[in-house]
Amino acid sequence: MVQKINKIVLAYSGGLDTSAMLLWLKETYDCEVICYTADVGQGEELDGLEEKAIATGASKLYVEDLKDEFVEEYVWTAVKSNAIYEGVYLLGTSLARPVIAKRQIEIARKEGADAVAHGATGKGNDQVRFELSYYALEPGIKVVAPWRHWDFKGRSDLIAYCAEKGIEVAATAEKPYSVDRNLMHVSYEGGILEDPWVAPPTNIYSTTSDPAEAPDEAEELVISFEKGRPSAINDEKYGAVDLLSKLNHLGGKHGVGRVDLVENRFVGMKSRGVYETPGVTILQTAHRALESIAMDREVTRLRDSLGVKIAESIYYGFWFSPEFRLMRNLIEETQETVSGDVRLKLYKGNVIVSGRRSPNSLYSERVVTFEDDSGAYDQRDAEGFIKLQSLRLRLAAME
Repeated sequence: MVQKINKIVLAYSGGLDTSAMLLWLKETYDCEVICYTADVGQGEELDGLEEKAIATGASKLYVEDLKDEFVEEYVWTAVKSNAIYEGVYLLGTSLARPVIAKRQIEIARKEGADAVAHGATGKGNDQVRFELSYYALEPGIKVVAPWRHWDFKGRSDLIAYCAEKGIEVAATAEKPYSVDRNLMHVSYEGGILEDPWVAPPTNIYSTTSDPAEAPDEAEELVISFEKGRPSAINDEKYGAVDLLSKLNHLGGKHGVGRVDLVENRFVGMKSRGVYETPGVTILQTAHRALESIAMDREVTRLRDSLGVKIAESIYYGFWFSPEFRLMRNLIEETQETVSGDVRLKLYKGNVIVSGRRSPNSLYSERVVTFEDDSGAYDQRDAEGFIKLQSLRLRLAAME
């Protein structure tokens, strides 16, 4: 039996899934459906959405510009945390979900809606990310997840349904990729990519050059940070959105940021995804290089130990959890000294560090030098240090 719902706010992209979903919700629940699109940097994908949503049955469409919040609060937090899931994935899709869900709940409150809906499948991570965020922010909200209830078996069925109902979609039976784009990255799943042995088609990439065809000359740039936050490129100050956009352009030109991986979804299965993350790939390398001279060794190790947990929390959808709030506060504390500049070269898919400097540098050339250190370090002290460190080893060898 279909539950009684008075008004739904649907997270709407205008892509295949949510285009079919909008009409299906209207037909199934016989209630008002309000569409909501979060602008997190999709670009031209937002063109014509209002006309399409209204024509498909929505009473209205909200288009909310969340780009600044997305980069300042979410992307920069991941960079500061060195948050990389399973050592490879920079979390572009994962980071966008909580900011999208947060505004969706705010609109539901404003409109007096008793339900929210999303286009995530019952197999993936996004359903968990959206719904954990919904419930953390509005515990009593009703959630409609059509992929878990309707009779469609796959994307091919949706393509046929949209064709039957006269709904225009970009996906076709020949190119049924699931594409997620935002200011941080572009991801591709589905279709031929479901075979992990098959190489991604050369025409699939949209923001990065093939590294083999990238410029033959390396491009040098200097990125500046203030307390872990990227602030300038080549001494020119940028706002968060413009800075990331600039690095996306530079990295894309040089083929930086392509990743093809098989990851472990939270629900338990393995999934193959192809990602383009040019700007944040550059930033992660630069930020890590600056930390190497401006952050204490044990603070770095503590932060790194948290980095794995933070990446998992973001990937699994626990952005609004108590433990994530605590970890995020600690990360901000670690970044107090992370100010300075990093010089990089971009060359055929590579990000190469060639220099780093900081007013808070802990690096002492006088101490580390192989030349005369003028008494800054007494090498004889090392003998006692080593003997104490070896004590338990020597005792074990005596038994």
